[in-house]
Amino acid sequence: MGRRVVASYCSSFLKPEMLHIYRQVKALRGVDTFIVTKEVQNAERFPFANIEVIPKRRTNLLVHGWLKFVERRPPIVYRGEYQTLDSLLERHGADLMHIYFGHTGVHLLPFIQQWDKPCVVSFHGADVAHKHDVKDYPAKLRCLFDAVPLVLARSQSLAERLIHLGCPSEKLRINRTGIPLNDFPFVDRQLPPDGKWRVVQACRLIPKKGIGTSLRAFAIFKKDNPKAEFFIAGKGPLQPELEMLADGLGILRDVHFVGFLSQSRLLDLYASSHLFLHPSEISANQDQEGVPNSVLEAMATGLPVIATRHGGIPEAVDHGRTGLLVAEEDHVGLANGMQEIIRSPGLLKQMGARARSAVIDRFEQDVQIDHLESFYEEAITRNGASEPVKSKPVTQLAPQFAGGFPAK
Repeated sequence: MGRRVVASYCSSFLKPEMLHIYRQVKALRGVDTFIVTKEVQNAERFPFANIEVIPKRRTNLLVHGWLKFVERRPPIVYRGEYQTLDSLLERHGADLMHIYFGHTGVHLLPFIQQWDKPCVVSFHGADVAHKHDVKDYPAKLRCLFDAVPLVLARSQSLAERLIHLGCPSEKLRINRTGIPLNDFPFVDRQLPPDGKWRVVQACRLIPKKGIGTSLRAFAIFKKDNPKAEFFIAGKGPLQPELEMLADGLGILRDVHFVGFLSQSRLLDLYASSHLFLHPSEISANQDQEGVPNSVLEAMATGLPVIATRHGGIPEAVDHGRTGLLVAEEDHVGLANGMQEIIRSPGLLKQMGARARSAVIDRFEQDVQIDHLESFYEEAITRNGASEPVKSKPVTQLAPQFAGGFPAK
């Protein structure tokens, strides 16, 4: 049997916050892959040799209008993407298509249902939220679950949500974020003799990241640690609001919004910091985290994490061993956790060492890539090719999901 060919479909390749996807497709070694996308972004940050861009087809406006408004055909049809996608997959001899993000799977659903090869779709967090801009999104998700042999989730918490949305548990597989440990060396941190504690959070500046909670916690922490500084690495629509909050709390001078950083600069920031915050919170539309990539990176370098019992975070952070967990939106608890770590002799180093070990045990990239490639082979086998490959469904990995959830 020759090497399998996998098409990796991502609508935009890639937004800055999608580094985990880049790492995954670059690390595939048991299959050949090429990228399928509608647009290339940040090519200098995410270089990839084999990218197919789906061109916008010139469509007769009368035909376009008829398909869209009279026949009510889905966008992939009236925008002319269907035939283009079919031809480029055939040209590459693709055995399977991995679709990143559930809402992209919904967009591609008419194609998935007709293509004679299998697709798998991976869910990452925002795609399990309510999508008010997509009509009948929950119903379309259920159709998507029916159309694919396997569904991938970044965490068991997301798997739980997907079961709640109607995904059969026997189709679910955990596809954890893989961390290239050689890129994140362990740092033997020393306590700052001058009291200049450096606190860091790295994320997009959006509501579910809980940055407002971090700022309120830091304001409390700073009362007892006046030389402390807080570095926020990332960009997003909330930055003006967060700057106003920091100003109102009287801490703006010591809060640094440093933007999206290159990996080398982010590594320097991790190495020079003592505490990592990530108090994620679920949004009103059920947008939630899988396992935040930056949490794993920080842990790999030996940074203790103070975070929330949210989404997949407890699957990475062991409360009291590799970090501390508090309730969502509990800025007082977050501040107390920061104080607990810095006041306990040796705790900073102990938690940091355990954090590194936890990432090695659960999130090492090569192991996660082996799992992913086995899921690809299983999906192909389920579609009727060759001998089945044994991999554990979520019902075996997470017994609490075996019974499913009551339908709503």
